[in-house]
Amino acid sequence: MDAPRNTAPRKVFGRLSLPERTFVADALRTETVGGVLLLVAAITALIWANIPALHHSYEAVAHLHFGPGALGLDLSVAHWAADGLLAIFFFVAGIELKRELVAGDLRDPKAAVLPVIAALCGMAVPALVYALTNLTGGGSLEGWAVPTATDIAFALAVLAVIGTSLPSALRAFLLTLAVVDDLFAILIIAIFFTERIDFAALGGAVVGLVVFWLLLRKGVRGWYVYVPLALVIWGLMYNSGVHATIAGVAMGLMLRCTPHEDEQHSPGAHIEHLVRPLSAGLAVPLFALFSAGVSITGGALLDVFTEPETLGVVLGLVVGKTVGIFGGTWLTARFTRASLSDELAWADVFAVASLAGIGFTVSLLIGELAFAGDAVLTDEVKAAVLSGSLIAAVAATVLLKIRNARYRRLCAEEERDEDLDGIPDVYEQDDPAYHLRMAEIYERKAAEHRRIAREAVGARHGLAEVPGGAGEKNDRPA
Repeated sequence: MDAPRNTAPRKVFGRLSLPERTFVADALRTETVGGVLLLVAAITALIWANIPALHHSYEAVAHLHFGPGALGLDLSVAHWAADGLLAIFFFVAGIELKRELVAGDLRDPKAAVLPVIAALCGMAVPALVYALTNLTGGGSLEGWAVPTATDIAFALAVLAVIGTSLPSALRAFLLTLAVVDDLFAILIIAIFFTERIDFAALGGAVVGLVVFWLLLRKGVRGWYVYVPLALVIWGLMYNSGVHATIAGVAMGLMLRCTPHEDEQHSPGAHIEHLVRPLSAGLAVPLFALFSAGVSITGGALLDVFTEPETLGVVLGLVVGKTVGIFGGTWLTARFTRASLSDELAWADVFAVASLAGIGFTVSLLIGELAFAGDAVLTDEVKAAVLSGSLIAAVAATVLLKIRNARYRRLCAEEERDEDLDGIPDVYEQDDPAYHLRMAEIYERKAAEHRRIAREAVGARHGLAEVPGGAGEKNDRPA
């Protein structure tokens, strides 16, 4: 007789495994700190660029050129930040993607379906919203990719600032969504924003990447080997015409992200641990400092909501991202016959989808690439990215705060560790040793309460036997 089939519907946004929860917590902790620095850098850029006495100095620093001209690398400070420092950001993104593919949620096709479809819908719908806005308004379609990217660091900074206790399953979904989002953003940059190709330089970059991969395979160690090689690969990639950040992604994807038996951490995890603070704490904030400094005036803000290109960006981020991610998630659950976790509601998914409308770092980069020949429109599109991200952040804040009391209870349950063994109790419900430890704890508590009860009873009896006059008025017996 056949064994009965499990007909229970699969849950989405269920509780993470303990290793995955630990990894997500560590990754988000760094991203949150980086996001706060990113927020500070963006505000500094806006102040620096909009105070009349300081505006000239901002432009002078941003357009200051330096670098070896003979190698085609005499670039401005802003250019170095966009093409050089962001390569570090995309290097970390490549490691994250590799880890997700070999050890994370994307390893299991069933688990990967949800974030992949949600991310794809979260990029396709904003592009469609932008295109429709510009087709009806007579604008340029060049910026269709600007509102497609999510900035996970900025989104987490918003969560940190507003103090919401978002459950770990939703945070993990947001992180995985951003990783997939970064992958497709990289593909968009590589495919749609490469105007010319120098095949000699590109061939040199490919040879450098092959050498990089062979050294990794041979187990060669030492930063003094890989850092110079990485710089050569980056320089060749830049001169090839393909965006230089692609070199960072390629090298990140080559790292091994599964540990051997004699290793505590894989090389990918070790290097990510070393480089992520550099990316989140220096590279991305400096890029923001020299990309977010746009002039904000009443007329400029009015143009953001009246010009088709800028309005398309705002609507793409605020409406397109929310509708795309929420719709993709709901449709995936609907057609895979999965049900939402009992602890959450679809309103929570909608709030997270609206949070993903914060498109900052990659959106600013794509905006610069899309309108490279029009400085005025580039600045207007940057202002639109900032405006759309701000609106999305405010909307997400309102939606998340409504449910924050519920989130706090869920997080408290996830963190509860009554036996003080360092592992949350929800992960030990099937462990007999845990229940034995809890029995001992409760027995000790019960013995203590019995002792207190006996002392309380004894105190009452002692009071009842006090000689007359001690407990009544007019010297009556107690």
